[in-house]
Amino acid sequence: MGHAHATEFSPLKIAILTVSDSRTRENDTSGDYLEEQLLDAGHELVDRDIVADNIYHMREIYSRWIADPGVEVIISTGGTGLTGRDSTPEAITPLFDKTIEGFGEMFRAVSLQDIGMSTIQSRAVAGLANKTLMFCLPGSTGACRTGWESVLKEQLDIRTRPCNFAQMYPRMDEK
Repeated sequence: MGHAHATEFSPLKIAILTVSDSRTRENDTSGDYLEEQLLDAGHELVDRDIVADNIYHMREIYSRWIADPGVEVIISTGGTGLTGRDSTPEAITPLFDKTIEGFGEMFRAVSLQDIGMSTIQSRAVAGLANKTLMFCLPGSTGACRTGWESVLKEQLDIRTRPCNFAQMYPRMDEK
């Protein structure tokens, strides 16, 4: 049985969360980059926030967005490293209904070209909760560029063949 492929772009409703103890809207270059890219691609930015690297504050924002049917995708930047304050994976993975293991694997694979073996320090993760796709990228603007250009841009575009997250989105809550 063949799959029908869309020929027209279908925008997704995306929220961006920057996890940082020091960034503000004035110096959040990673959040700015992600916003610019998703808007340039034709998606809709439905919310954007900055939160300190605190597990419970992150979970509050993520949980609010997961419960909101107007948010289809959450992209976060920051808190995926190995320092004592980096806690995005610990905050977010308990919220997943399903883990998207391939996202972190592919992010690290494509990052190898840019940063070499330093990519092993990345704990980029992704998952699905209540039909909301969630992608956690490292905090550097370069890592956000790699994640967007090499993984997310195509996977959030319904025209990408042979398959993509946008195409599967309507069926993600099937029982």
